[in-house]
Amino acid sequence: MERRIAHVDMDAFFAAIEQRDDPSLKGKPVIIGADPKGGRGRGVVSTCSYEARKFGVRSAMPISEAWRRCPGGVYLPPDLEKYEQASRRIREAFYEFTPDIEQVSIDEAFLDITRSAHLFGGPLETCRRLKARVKELTGLTCSVGLAPTKLAAKIASDLRKPDGLVEVREEGLRAFLAPLDISRLWGLGPKTAAVLRERGINTIGALAAARAPDLDGLGSHGPQLRALALGEDPREVREEGEAKSVGNEVTFEKDTDNAREIKESLAALADKVSSRLRAAGLKGRTVTLKVRLEGFETHTRARTLTLATNYADVLAREALGLYAAFDRRRKKVRLLGVKVSGLLPAQEKESLFEDEGDARREKAHRAIERIRGRFGNSAIYRAGAKKDI
Repeated sequence: MERRIAHVDMDAFFAAIEQRDDPSLKGKPVIIGADPKGGRGRGVVSTCSYEARKFGVRSAMPISEAWRRCPGGVYLPPDLEKYEQASRRIREAFYEFTPDIEQVSIDEAFLDITRSAHLFGGPLETCRRLKARVKELTGLTCSVGLAPTKLAAKIASDLRKPDGLVEVREEGLRAFLAPLDISRLWGLGPKTAAVLRERGINTIGALAAARAPDLDGLGSHGPQLRALALGEDPREVREEGEAKSVGNEVTFEKDTDNAREIKESLAALADKVSSRLRAAGLKGRTVTLKVRLEGFETHTRARTLTLATNYADVLAREALGLYAAFDRRRKKVRLLGVKVSGLLPAQEKESLFEDEGDARREKAHRAIERIRGRFGNSAIYRAGAKKDI
């Protein structure tokens, strides 16, 4: 039986949600990310609408560059809670068609429909129904690639955006891949791509036809890339591809070494991560601190806890401890981030005995969540947290 794997990619996900919720934004260039501050902003673009992409704006672009290219755009801060709520609804739709789902990120996933497609009229009709169901539940469009391999499915989903559907069959797999630029290969880094281009290998077909000497110096990566170019991709759709971490970052308006500002920012980041974990019904065991210094020098430090947690005060304590042990060599801080990984369901018991402190924390967190649920996220802040992150 031919494998049928669908790659579902939401179209301009964050921006599309904002346009859905505010009809006045439809047809306008919408850029989600840091405040551009009239071209002097210091963060990056999270995502942007297709109207903004016509100006050359792209995800991960410095927000200042986005402003220079599209000063007339609508710039909005990300509302992660709203986006995650939509993502959960989309995932519910996926489960109506197959249990074999690998969530790659908040806005994309692989679905193995090999065993279930016959229930919905075949693989292609399954994808059509899935697209319609996602739109029915969320009002959003997605693009889907259907292929016998994960690589081909991912590439196919990107070819006719937005609201596209591209099918690749086993017998046409190599012909589909051959004319595409090598940059389409999932996992091909810019340095390796540059080496291949220097050797005249610019398309996937050229890579498939490459001889061993053409791949010298690439180590084991060379044969792996050539196998992918030949359409050989045995990777399965695996449930553990579900989101493995929850985190938040802040980029300071000006590089800082102010101890109070840094402490308050870490506490606020821990609070945000805690809220996102609890909203998703998760807790985590590993806390990671990210520090980007002036000059874009980036470091991470992590600590794994004995028991998983989603409590803000515990996350803040660990993040502050990691920062205190970090030597920034008198350089100022540009960005801070707090991430929690090693996730498991919040209700999963790791100890037979509930700590009295944890019982108090749970009661306090639920009280805060009730207040925020009634009056909004800005209604209450934990002591020591910066209010404008």
